[in-house]
Amino acid sequence: MKRRHLLQAASAALVLPGFARAQAYPSKTIRYIVPVAAGGGNDMIARVVTERWGKLLGQSFVVDNQSGGGGVVACQTTARAAPDGYTLMQGYVATHGTTPATRKVSYDAIKEFTPIGMIGATPNVLAVHSTVPAKNVKELVDYIKRNPGKVSYGSAGAGSLTHLTMELFKQATGTFMLHIPYRGIAPAINDLLGGQTQAMFPGLAAALPHLRSGRMRALAVTGKQRSPQLKDVPTMEELGFKGFDAMQWYGSVGPAGMAPDVVKRLNETQVAVLKAPDLAEKLASEAVEPWPMSPEQFGEYIRSEITRWTALAKARNIHLDD
Repeated sequence: MKRRHLLQAASAALVLPGFARAQAYPSKTIRYIVPVAAGGGNDMIARVVTERWGKLLGQSFVVDNQSGGGGVVACQTTARAAPDGYTLMQGYVATHGTTPATRKVSYDAIKEFTPIGMIGATPNVLAVHSTVPAKNVKELVDYIKRNPGKVSYGSAGAGSLTHLTMELFKQATGTFMLHIPYRGIAPAINDLLGGQTQAMFPGLAAALPHLRSGRMRALAVTGKQRSPQLKDVPTMEELGFKGFDAMQWYGSVGPAGMAPDVVKRLNETQVAVLKAPDLAEKLASEAVEPWPMSPEQFGEYIRSEITRWTALAKARNIHLDD
């Protein structure tokens, strides 16, 4: 009887090669490319998730930080790798959203990648300097309109999410604010705190210490629901700005052409990691909420992000190759 069962199992594995491959995968270390330098929030998220992910898969991940070209180098390396499941990358809103929408890049963010799954996301916060006489979004819009050309906003750089989110706000409200791009989020926040600029749409993690100190004021957050860390601050959606759910998000992708059974195994184990109770606590320092998705859902999300930001860039004449 036992011999017959063993023969049946062996026959099934021969008939279903995908099953056998999935059972054998992974048989060696997985390279996980992160398109930013070590030490920041993006990198921390990668290390927290892959440590747990590797334990479930029975193989370790090696995090490979490749920060060149604003994520372009990492995307090229990943897209050109063998689609065997041993080279993955942490795609995020820049590499698979805002950057392809605002400039010509040497990779196709859709065709050259296999979506594995969303990891998580954090909202952006509409924040103003403490001296701006606006306690809500309506009052801010009125203030901007009463002071044409006198209100400016900072961003982490041209084409960044902080830039495009504020341009989305200007488009939705019919207002004008002068854009002051900085080389990163820290100097942009410093000038807002110093009163050199009046408004900004920073990510929640970067804004929280200054919101708690009272040096900047939160008027609204992006996303479909209120942030647990700013429970009294309404979403833009609540305030009538439909579709204003721009988020700073992070997910995992691989090269195009990965085997479906390997993608399924990676996704299922990643989702299990994201549902572990202690993970939300680990990601709280970056104000990131776990946001598990299937590969199909994540792929559709990437497509919708590129479509959204491409349309906005065209409407606002944001072309960074010019």
